[in-house]
Amino acid sequence: MKNTLLPEPMSTANAQTDQKMPKGAVPSVLRAVQILDTLAGSREPLSLAELTARLGLPKSSILALATSLARTGLVRRLDSGAYRLGTHLVDLAHAYLANIDLTQEFASTWDALAMLPGEGVVLALLDGTDVVYVACRNGDSPLGVTYRIGMRLPANCTATGKALLSTQPDEHVRALYRGTPLRRLTPHSHKTLRALLADLSEIRLRGYSIDDEETREGMRCIGAPVFDSSGSRAIAAVAVSTLKRDGEPGRDQPEIAAVREFSRVLSKRLGAKPL
Repeated sequence: MKNTLLPEPMSTANAQTDQKMPKGAVPSVLRAVQILDTLAGSREPLSLAELTARLGLPKSSILALATSLARTGLVRRLDSGAYRLGTHLVDLAHAYLANIDLTQEFASTWDALAMLPGEGVVLALLDGTDVVYVACRNGDSPLGVTYRIGMRLPANCTATGKALLSTQPDEHVRALYRGTPLRRLTPHSHKTLRALLADLSEIRLRGYSIDDEETREGMRCIGAPVFDSSGSRAIAAVAVSTLKRDGEPGRDQPEIAAVREFSRVLSKRLGAKPL
């Protein structure tokens, strides 16, 4: 009986793809995932002909795979014959997110990236006008601050706090600090809400926050927000802390690159949609 899931002969592109498959991989499973990815990347349902054209596989293979995916609920076949993602994917996503441990994901993601060995990195949540550190890796540099789980600092001074606040509308930030003066940890900390809001506006444009000696003199931190599937307001933030290095062009570039990639990968693991 002919196996329609492994068509012969294959196109050159598909043959090259199969040559790159890891040992033990099942080609039909990988091609089924290609269908899911293609449907996920389209705003409109796709017909069998459109899937065939985009994936470069024989129509019989696409039909067999799509039919199998439809039987599981991962794909839905419309009355028009076109395909779109199925609701069973939502069930799987909820099950995945229900089993995620944020602090474990923080540790495993940072270890996997291995971008700044020896530097301190933290994970913090917003609690009122404070940030609370829920995971940390203290680095080798003598920063004058030893982060610990449960430690609290003013959100308006820290890279994590400002990254979190930047994902909220200005009116929410104003309401948060209404009747509450900004706490200052160093002479470099923001003195007014107006200055903080201006800083948050710049963070939204850049995509990362900077604590330039606002928490501790001689320390500079780069932070970025972390999202999950719930929306555009961050659920956490990460930051890397280093000794301040004056007069070095592009001195923050390694930290900026590391923090932005860290927050992107961690957000993806938590189910956030790509920005």
